[in-house]
Amino acid sequence: MLTVAGVVDAAGAALLKVVVPAGEAEVRDVTLAELDDATPGQSGDLVLGAGIATREQALAVVARCHEAGAAGLVLKPPLAAHPDVTSAAAERRLTLVELQRHGSWAQLVWLLRGMIDRAVAPGSPETGEPGVYDELFALADATAAVVDAPVTIEDAQSRVLAYSSRQDRTDPARVSTIVGRRAPGDVIAHFRSRGVFRKLATGSELIFVPQGPDGTLPRLIIPIRAGGELLGSIWAVVEGPVPEGRLRDLQGTASVLALHLLRLRVQADVARRVSADRLRAVLRAPGGIGREELALPEGPWRVVALGAHGGTGEMVDNLALWESITRRHGWRQPLLADVGDVLFAVLVDGGASPGSRRWMEKLIHDVAVHDPGLYAASGGVARDLTELPRSRAEAAELLALCAPAGRRGPVLRFEDQWAEVVVHRVVGAVPSGDLLVGGPLPVLVAHDREHGTEYVATVAAWLDQQGDPTRAARQLHVHPNTLRYRLRRLTEVVPVDLASPRARLALQIQLAALGRAGSPPRPAG
Repeated sequence: MLTVAGVVDAAGAALLKVVVPAGEAEVRDVTLAELDDATPGQSGDLVLGAGIATREQALAVVARCHEAGAAGLVLKPPLAAHPDVTSAAAERRLTLVELQRHGSWAQLVWLLRGMIDRAVAPGSPETGEPGVYDELFALADATAAVVDAPVTIEDAQSRVLAYSSRQDRTDPARVSTIVGRRAPGDVIAHFRSRGVFRKLATGSELIFVPQGPDGTLPRLIIPIRAGGELLGSIWAVVEGPVPEGRLRDLQGTASVLALHLLRLRVQADVARRVSADRLRAVLRAPGGIGREELALPEGPWRVVALGAHGGTGEMVDNLALWESITRRHGWRQPLLADVGDVLFAVLVDGGASPGSRRWMEKLIHDVAVHDPGLYAASGGVARDLTELPRSRAEAAELLALCAPAGRRGPVLRFEDQWAEVVVHRVVGAVPSGDLLVGGPLPVLVAHDREHGTEYVATVAAWLDQQGDPTRAARQLHVHPNTLRYRLRRLTEVVPVDLASPRARLALQIQLAALGRAGSPPRPAG
């Protein structure tokens, strides 16, 4: 579902911003507000107040938008921030959006139309509409004709989006950039040492880089910006300084390219949002969405719950972090969606290619060296779409058991941790206070608190190690004789029948309940 907030986020703060938020209304179409119309549109329309010039006109359109059930209204300043207009929109629960002063209504209509069409029939979120790329290649050829030199068009991350067909003047840097679809590290380092990327990030001026000693030909670099935001750049392999007339033409070309790059980014963002919404719906409950619509490879699958904590324990932006990590390691279209407060990925259970369970395990092993705060838990195998919600619930339950202070690193599998899950479910089904009544454990807990002994931890270690005093002592970091001494002394405090299997089971359940209540046994040593 494409909402007004989603439209604003996709277009970016350089173009749009929400002035009055009012719910999550779905945007189904875009229409212009006509002053002589009784209604400005239909239910679900995002209304553009292109012809609204006065406070009275704005108030009238707000009222008509409310009557029609419009998704939202877009105005320019100062009307978008007028107190009477914002109050009227808030009273009618109509989302009010401001188009920045530099924004063009014609450009906004073009962007929104492509955005909405994209949401209705999204394709690959990685590539956007093929037509946009065709236009970029045509513009690359047109730019090459203006500057009389081969050019590449790159995004803000130095990835090649398009390049001109002429190849009469080139060097190894240009060839490797086109072949690899992005500038190689040594090429980036070459231009970074000359301050190119600093200038691109901070200014709008054209940049000329003379020929380098390593055979790199001169470059003319033109920033592509929209509303102060760097969207990309044009790189031309020139013979020397370019005449002023051609530089002016190039700046005009950059303005046209800015609109194309903005449209491309918006389409990719909208497609990702729609894909995440569909995946989220399937993870909650199976419906009428098919595997092809979700861009799911053939199963079976596993749903994996993903977590991350910062170095000091603080939560980080989970979605942004995991999307960056998975894309950087080869998963071009990561199947990620948040349900509630948990982020999930749908992985293929077999194979080792990007997007598979084995690939994710290796990724976390590799990345954990630098990001030890990553952890993940996998639900059981889902052999069809109807089993994905069950796998998601299992993954979330297992993640809660191992995070944030529990196990980290590889992907924990639900079937490998079944014993912990069973105990957790038993303990979770009964209030902790009801489980911690009777038996020796409450007496030992009170004795430890009053006398500073370690009897509860001793019993817990003995049970964990199945009665092996050597391993139990190692777990507690004490000598085996110390452990045996403690076992004898604690039986003097309260009778403990550790020979009874049922008593051992009951004690383990009580210890699990004690940990759940926030009073886990203290480690010794």
